[in-house]
Amino acid sequence: MATSSDWAGKDFYQVLGVAKDATGDEIKKAYRKLARANHPDSKPGDAKAEERFKSIAEAYSVLSSPDKRKEYDEQRAMFRGGGAGFRFPGGGFPNSGGTSGQGTGSFDFTDLLGGIFSGGPNPGSTRTRTSARVRRGADVETEARVTFQQAVDGVTVPLKMTSDAACPSCHGTGARTGTVPHVCPSCDGTGMTTSASGGLFSMTETCTQCRGRGLVVDDPCPVCSGSGRGTTSRTMQVRIPAGVRDGQKIKVKGKGAPGESGGVPGDLYVTVRVSPHAVFGRVGDNLTVTVPISITEATLGADVKVPTLNGVVTLKVPEGTPSGRTFRVRGKGMPRKDGTRADLLVTVEVQVPATLNAQARKALEALRDAEEDGDVRAELFRLAEQ
Repeated sequence: MATSSDWAGKDFYQVLGVAKDATGDEIKKAYRKLARANHPDSKPGDAKAEERFKSIAEAYSVLSSPDKRKEYDEQRAMFRGGGAGFRFPGGGFPNSGGTSGQGTGSFDFTDLLGGIFSGGPNPGSTRTRTSARVRRGADVETEARVTFQQAVDGVTVPLKMTSDAACPSCHGTGARTGTVPHVCPSCDGTGMTTSASGGLFSMTETCTQCRGRGLVVDDPCPVCSGSGRGTTSRTMQVRIPAGVRDGQKIKVKGKGAPGESGGVPGDLYVTVRVSPHAVFGRVGDNLTVTVPISITEATLGADVKVPTLNGVVTLKVPEGTPSGRTFRVRGKGMPRKDGTRADLLVTVEVQVPATLNAQARKALEALRDAEEDGDVRAELFRLAEQ
């Protein structure tokens, strides 16, 4: 039941997006536009749209009535004034039976929208007869594991899916073969019931008899116990795009669980797991590789062969290259969405030989003796003393 603070604490003008001095025509125009955009029939399965729809209908029911609008404006002003225990005009609270003289009767959302969606008003009715409630199918999640090379090139993988579906015995009706369900007498097939509060508002909630399905089964299907749901297994081919990242989710629209009563199916979300490569790593869309070079190659410079995922390239290492320096090879990384390729980042690592033959040792000793500055750590100690 709505309370005075519930009502006064809501900004119906903001809900409809109109000014506080808007005319009746402006309020009606704004309401029709918003109601059409958020009506459950146009957005099946969208709970947020349904809530917006109810708020829009509630706001219009008040602002479209001059008497209710006047009472609402007065109570909003009193509410913002902060007086504890304030009362509504006439000494009453909403739905309390107080004699405010403003004609506070209950309203129903389906009555309110009769002129827009049913071709005309439906005074006195508290329900709208519909078919079984349309429900969107549930989303389904699964994983697909691919190799590093497949992540680079893209691949189509088969996925075996087990998901919720219509019961194969009763074909989703929930009734034993040879019988049929009937429209729920409590909600007239809407899946929702409305209870009048005796005041301005009425409460709408999921029907307890049919649990929102809109249908009642007298003789339940023995396979699904009357739920109308079962499981189904199927294998589908899913395309993993080139350049996919480890942990990336791919959405396959309409490949989730089937909907109910003509509802659209849900979506399939595939989380891709990419196996690591023995040689290459990845940073963003760039590939990485560490290449060993000898002391002489680092000192004198050299042309070094470097592996890529689709061949070999020659990297020119300049003389005096330190260990750990990274070079960029253009266009040898992962494919991007725009069709171009990222780069290959090559880090050289100078290898120190574990053993030396007599000739190599003699050559290195001669190099040591020939160096003009034999103390390579002199600058380090100079800075440390500052």
